[in-house]
Amino acid sequence: MPPFKIFQHSYVMAENKINLFNEFPPVSTAEWMAKIEADLKGKDFEKTLVWKTNEGFSVRPFYRSEDLDKVSYLDALPGQFPFVRGAKTNGNEWYIRQDIQVTTPEEANKKALEVLNKGVNSLGFVFKGCVEVTVADLEIVLKDICLDAIEVNLISCCKSVSNAKALANYITKTYGADSNVVASAKVDPLGSLTRNGSFDEAIYAEMKALIEETNSLENFRSIAVTGKNFRDAGSTIVQELGFSLAIGAEYLSSLTDAGLSVDDVACNIKFNFGVGANYFMEIAKLRAARMLWAKVVEAFEPKCECSSKMVIHSENTIFNKTVYDPYVNMLRTQTEAMSAVLGGTDSLTVLPFNAIYESTTDFSERIARNQQILLKEEAHFDKIADPAAGSYYIENLTDSIATEAWKLFLAVQEKGGYVAAFKEGFVQSQVNATAAKMDSAIATRRENLLGTNQFPNFTEYMQKELDAEVFSKKVSKSDKAIAEPLARYRGAQAFEALRYATDVYSKDNKRPLVFMLTIGNLAMRKARAQFACNFFAVAGFDVQEGKGYNTVEEGVADAVEADADIVVICSSDDEYAEFAPAAAEMLIDPIFVVAGNPACKEELEAKGIKNFIHVRSNLLEELKSYQKQLIG
Repeated sequence: MPPFKIFQHSYVMAENKINLFNEFPPVSTAEWMAKIEADLKGKDFEKTLVWKTNEGFSVRPFYRSEDLDKVSYLDALPGQFPFVRGAKTNGNEWYIRQDIQVTTPEEANKKALEVLNKGVNSLGFVFKGCVEVTVADLEIVLKDICLDAIEVNLISCCKSVSNAKALANYITKTYGADSNVVASAKVDPLGSLTRNGSFDEAIYAEMKALIEETNSLENFRSIAVTGKNFRDAGSTIVQELGFSLAIGAEYLSSLTDAGLSVDDVACNIKFNFGVGANYFMEIAKLRAARMLWAKVVEAFEPKCECSSKMVIHSENTIFNKTVYDPYVNMLRTQTEAMSAVLGGTDSLTVLPFNAIYESTTDFSERIARNQQILLKEEAHFDKIADPAAGSYYIENLTDSIATEAWKLFLAVQEKGGYVAAFKEGFVQSQVNATAAKMDSAIATRRENLLGTNQFPNFTEYMQKELDAEVFSKKVSKSDKAIAEPLARYRGAQAFEALRYATDVYSKDNKRPLVFMLTIGNLAMRKARAQFACNFFAVAGFDVQEGKGYNTVEEGVADAVEADADIVVICSSDDEYAEFAPAAAEMLIDPIFVVAGNPACKEELEAKGIKNFIHVRSNLLEELKSYQKQLIG
C-alpha cells in the first residue's frame, strides 16, 4: 500500500473512531478463573500461580480494574498529595549523577569538568575517610563549575556536619545567601549507627544549628536517610522502606523537639534508596515511599503541604552484582535504572559494572553515564510524569508494599523508634533473617545469579589478583559501638570465593577436570550432561562432555585417558541401576558422581556410590566438598 493510502486509511479509522475491541465480548474475572482452573488440570491455583514474595504478601498472576477499588490515591495527579505519582507535574526529569572519588581537589575538579561535557548534570564528590573539607578545598574542587546549572552533592563518612557547613558557606559566598543552587551534603548519624553501630545524640544540636544557618538556601539538603544500607545488607524492599521511614521520622521527631519547625526539618531531608533486580517492585517501592513519607510528615502538621514531598536519590544496590562475568552487571544496572526512573526518582547514580572489584575506568564510567542518557534522550523516559500510573499490577504492588512497610514502621515505633529498635537488635534480626534466606536460595539455585550460580562462562579464568575483601562481608564496627552493625555484602561472594580459589590453584597446578560419561537414553544423557557441566563449571572446574557411549567400558576408558578428577555418569533413572555400579567399579582414582536423584538411589548407595547431584542439591555446599577433596 502506498504511503499516502496508509495515511488516508489511518485517518479514516481515527475519524470514525473505530474501536477494534468491540468485536470481542467482555470477559469477567470469574470466566478468567474458570479458564485458568481448567488449564491447571487439578493443580492448586494458589500453589502453582500465586507468587509468595519475600516482602510478606502474595502476587496474583493477573489483575483487573476491580482490583483498584481499594486503592485510595488514584484520583491524585502528579504533584498532588500524597505524591504517589511524583512531585513533578511537567514530565519526569531527573538528575543524571556521577560520583567522583576525591583524591586531590585538583584531580576531582579536572574530572568533574570532563564529565559535565558528557551528559552529566549532577555531581557527587566522595571524600573517603575522616576528611574535614574546607571552603578553600571546595573552591578548588568546584572551580569553573556553574552550580546554577547542575546539582552538587558532598559525601563523606565523618565530620559531615562541618563538611556540610563548608559546602553551604561556599554556596553562600559564591552565589549569595538566597541562592537556588540545588545541593546536598550527607549528614547521616542514624546511617552511621546502621553501618558501624555508633551513635551520639549530641549531633542533633549540631544538625539543628546547621539547618538554622542554611535556612535561606531553599534547595540545600543536609540530612540523609540512607535506605541503601539495608539493601546492601540483603534486606527486602519492605524492610528498606519501613526502616528508612523510621529513620526519617526519628530525625523529624528529634529535631522538632529541639525547636525546629517540621517544615524546616522535612525540607532538609533527602532519601537515598538502593535499586535492585525486581523490576516492577522497585517501581512500586518509590511510589509507595512518597505516599508513606507524606503520611509521616502530615502527622507533624506542617504549614505547607509541599514539606511532605520526598526527595529521592537512587543508586544500584551491590547485592546482586558479580565479579565473574562482570559485563552482566550492565544488564542489571540498566533494568534497575529503568525502575528508578519509572518510579520517579529525582536523581540517579548508575554503578559502573566493575566498581565492586576494582577502580572504575573511563570505559566503565562512560557506559554508566550513557545508560541514563539513553533512557532520557532515546527512550524519552523524562517526558511523562508517572508512566506507571493506571497499571493494575503496579498500582496493586504499590498498595501492598505500602501496607507491609507501614506495618514494619509501626513496629519500630512501638519499640521506641529507630535507635531503640537498633540497640535492641530488632532491625538486625529482621535484615539478617532475610539475608540468610536469600543466601540459602542462591546456594540452592532457587534464586539465580546469571554467570555465578547458573550458566557460568566456562572459559572465564580470573587472571588478576583480587583482594580477599572482595569476597567477604564488610563490617565496620566502631570502637564506640552501642549495637552490632549491619554487614555489607553481595549474594555472589561465596560462589566467587570458591571459583577464585580454583583459579588461584590452577595457576601453578592442573585445573580440576570433570568428565561427563554420557550413556543410554539420548535425551536424558544430554539434559543431565548439560546440568552437570553447569553445576561444576560454577566452581571454575574444567568440564568435558563425552561423545556418547554404547558401553560403560568405552566411557571409562575416555575418562581415564582425559585424566579426569571427577567422572559424572549421565543417563536415565532406569538405566542407572545397571550402568552406575559398573562404572563405579572400574574407576579407582576419580570421584564418581551420578547426575540425578534416581529411584534406585538407595540401592546404589548400598553398593558404595555416595555422590549425587540434582536440582535439589545445595550447590554451594556440594562444590565446597568436591573442591576440598581436589585442591584442599
